[in-house]
Amino acid sequence: MKLTIAVLALATLFATPAAYADGDAAAGKTVFAKCAICHSPQPGKTVMGPSLFGIVGRHSAGMEKYPYSDAMKKADKIWDEATLDTYLSDPKAMVPGTKMTFAGLPKPEDRANLIAYLATLK
Repeated sequence: MKLTIAVLALATLFATPAAYADGDAAAGKTVFAKCAICHSPQPGKTVMGPSLFGIVGRHSAGMEKYPYSDAMKKADKIWDEATLDTYLSDPKAMVPGTKMTFAGLPKPEDRANLIAYLATLK
């Protein structure tokens, strides 16, 4: 019984949420076309917004030399999968005052696929 509880606890601790584990990075690259208007997948390359290379695990407002909004500087988030999912559903709701004008991705599968793609940008 104790072993079963320990195994379940470890599985929960190290499990990737299903929404992201099921994400399709190839499909996410297609979704990224909406982002590519303002963001580059290349390291250090800014367009209108900061590069999204290495975004998964990065601190909000964490790209050097990019002029983030005060709202994003104060957001104090780590862009993990769950935080990205919330942000991508409605950026202005999560970070009021952000400069990002994108309304968000309403479909959970699009967000999961995009996050799977962003996780490949390392």
